[in-house]
Amino acid sequence: MSAPLRLHPAARRRPATVPSAQVATPVARTVGVIGAGRVGATLGAALAAAGHRVVAATGRSGASRARLALLLPTVARGPAAAVARAATDLLLIAVPDDALAGVVAGLAADGALRPGQVVAHTSGAHGLAVLAPAVAVGARPLALHPAMTFTGSPDDLGRLPGISYGVTAPPELRTLAVRLVADLGGVPEWIGEADRPLYHAALAHGANHLVTLVNEAADRLRDAGVGQPEKVLAPLLRAALENALSLGDDALTGPVARGDAGTVERHLARLAVTAPESVAAYLALARRTADRAVAAGRLRPVDAEPLLGVLGGEHTGVAA
Repeated sequence: MSAPLRLHPAARRRPATVPSAQVATPVARTVGVIGAGRVGATLGAALAAAGHRVVAATGRSGASRARLALLLPTVARGPAAAVARAATDLLLIAVPDDALAGVVAGLAADGALRPGQVVAHTSGAHGLAVLAPAVAVGARPLALHPAMTFTGSPDDLGRLPGISYGVTAPPELRTLAVRLVADLGGVPEWIGEADRPLYHAALAHGANHLVTLVNEAADRLRDAGVGQPEKVLAPLLRAALENALSLGDDALTGPVARGDAGTVERHLARLAVTAPESVAAYLALARRTADRAVAAGRLRPVDAEPLLGVLGGEHTGVAA
């Protein structure tokens, strides 16, 4: 038997709020959240602010309990099966991608899911197939992924209005999915089941690798003696991002887009000495940048040849 839900000591605190652009929904649903990580706690707070009844959530770690106290202070905590039973209308599962299948299968095996209940997950990589055990017991499946990065703080709520959600839903749940996304202040993007991995790869490539790239650049500036690299990078990177989003490949600048093979060769030679762990990433990105510059007409093939020779290691041996 599952342990009874218990109310968090901070239940008397006021719950977090979202911007006034998110109005209350005319249909309040009883919601439970499994996984009070950065995404689950934030979306739970947003649904509560939109008028839904978020009645239960899981929160095992100290960080999860702290997020619940901050974002969902009046919500009872309990094990996953108890939360699933309490969520009579909508169960939101926000757990890591590789754990999702096991959680869904376990809830179905425990008899914690019911016919007609909407079981939604927030994974970008998965679609509806991972929810098959829930469907087998009569639950209705929904994949609802916010295209946003989260910190787990109340600041996340201010970032929700206007963001996109990668949604995969059976036809009979499309209207409900649109309503839920609207309650969260977002816009639905319909993603086919087979396209979920590609959709998620694109977001991870853009957002997660951007963080790595920025930190690599900051580390190399520190190696060059710059005391506050973030001050150097901030205006440059903001401009580059805005230009890329508005101009596409026409935003390309720098030595690769110009075909400055000598400059790139010097970059590689110094990186090989100072930060050899960065050489492979620099080469991969430079080669892809050269390909895109040529395809976009920003770099003539004849001018690209010496550059591609450098990137292939013909002159320095760095690539090899």
